[in-house]
Amino acid sequence: MFLIKTMMPNPLAGLNPMGGGEEEAEAAPADPAKAAGMTREEYEEYQKQLVEEKMERDADFLHKKAERATLRVCLRDKYRLPKSEQDDNMLAMAGDDVDVPEELLKMVDEDATEEEDKDSILGGIQNLQNMDMDQLKEKASATVTEMKAKAEEKCSVM
Repeated sequence: MFLIKTMMPNPLAGLNPMGGGEEEAEAAPADPAKAAGMTREEYEEYQKQLVEEKMERDADFLHKKAERATLRVCLRDKYRLPKSEQDDNMLAMAGDDVDVPEELLKMVDEDATEEEDKDSILGGIQNLQNMDMDQLKEKASATVTEMKAKAEEKCSVM
């Protein structure tokens, strides 16, 4: 059987379901500049611009990542959470020129002041003033009636 297959070529080998394979090889030019419709110099300049833009984007991206890492480190210090090696590595790569954006610092400071207000005695008093007294009375009366009902179920004397 092997001998027959090697002696007789496959008659379907030349047929390509997508069309002729020889025409595709001739249609594709060897020079990418011609394929893009540019001269060689224009194409090289275009490639240089692409590389420069990519480098700028990568640098901006790394800077943003370093800013976020700085903010996470600040939050971990504030809330006494364990440090992250990943953030430390990111800050080491970025160097000392990374600052937390002002908008993020404002947000963190606002959260800190809100938490301090809630934790203080004055914050507790303000929360009492903000409560709806009617709603508070309704909750209290509902709790009392619920407790009476449970007590009556458990105790036959009542």
